[in-house]
Amino acid sequence: MNRWFWALLAGAGMVVFGMYATRKRIFISFDYDNDRRYRYLLSALKENAGSAIDFDDTTPDEIQSNDVGRIKAALLGKIKSATHTLVIVGDHANDRHRDSLAIGTRNWQWWEIERSKDEGKRLIAVKITPASPSPDPLYSSRAKWALSFNVPAILKAIDEA
Repeated sequence: MNRWFWALLAGAGMVVFGMYATRKRIFISFDYDNDRRYRYLLSALKENAGSAIDFDDTTPDEIQSNDVGRIKAALLGKIKSATHTLVIVGDHANDRHRDSLAIGTRNWQWWEIERSKDEGKRLIAVKITPASPSPDPLYSSRAKWALSFNVPAILKAIDEA
């Protein structure tokens, strides 16, 4: 196959392994209380046949538990099955969670970013607005950034990751 074909696959949310192309498997990290509508919007864009955004979504459905250990196990399994983690960065990305001591870090997004880094996942950061404060663990991650929540910026960050 020629380079143009491989570049086209890479630009469509694909990862090329040897002669085979697979879609990126992306775990989406987001603040459930404040930013879930952006997670649902991203999923809707992915499902829209007219959208260029295409990936396999490994994000779990809502976890019906308050047990931190169970939540960690469910999230870690999904992170491990992903090739990438996409972090939706909203205004509360650095807020301290009420269970931060049990979580072991400031909040669930920080924990997901830290575990993703531990697992060697490529990171994609998508800010809801340019002024949204970045979670500290993203600073040392070599993440690819979309500085606002719009399709061209998100697509570019996914393609570059």
